[in-house]
Amino acid sequence: MLLYYGVILVAILALFFQANVTSTFGKYSKIRSSRGYTGADVARMLLSQNGITDVSVQPIRGNLTDHYNPVNKTLNLSESVYNSTSVAALGVAAHETGHAVQHAKGYVPLLMRSAIFPAVSFSGKIAMPLFIVGILLANFINSPILALIGAWLYVFVVIFQIITLPVEFNASARALTMLRDYNFLDETEVRGARKVLSAAAMTYVAAAAASILQFLRLLAIVNSSRRNN
Repeated sequence: MLLYYGVILVAILALFFQANVTSTFGKYSKIRSSRGYTGADVARMLLSQNGITDVSVQPIRGNLTDHYNPVNKTLNLSESVYNSTSVAALGVAAHETGHAVQHAKGYVPLLMRSAIFPAVSFSGKIAMPLFIVGILLANFINSPILALIGAWLYVFVVIFQIITLPVEFNASARALTMLRDYNFLDETEVRGARKVLSAAAMTYVAAAAASILQFLRLLAIVNSSRRNN
């Protein structure tokens, strides 16, 4: 029962953190940076400053859909970041550039996350369906073994979410350092960028906590099914 309430609480917190990201980004997207560089400008210059010449910066549709793709080495910036000169846009652009720098320097957590992604993609699709089928069939086969397999496949999702934490926090730390050291933002603007990136980081913390609680809940359901059989 406590796990059930824990999952609900974390889900509520996740919604709050997501709303906070949108609110914080919206606030600082209205504050123009003093130097007038766009998100795309900053991304390209930071890549150059770090000696990275094989990553392209390109616009993508959507809002807060920014991401770095290590497979094709593209740094994808959303419409609200690519052409914007706001403090928020520069913070996000620098964060994604931080991922490109991680990749170039062989940052271990990022490499680990990339390595397990195929397993996460597979297990994420099959874990819950297998778990549900296993619970439904438990009474017929006198064993929740299929549900147990489904629950343990979900571990890959948990591991991925946990590894994501140092990847995201490190990218944000790199971003703020680069923005300050290369004088793209002054100290007041850096504080604004930090608030934007910190708000985003909390969504990853909530996602990791939710995945752990969900895994524990699945195991609790399997154990309950065992007792009933």
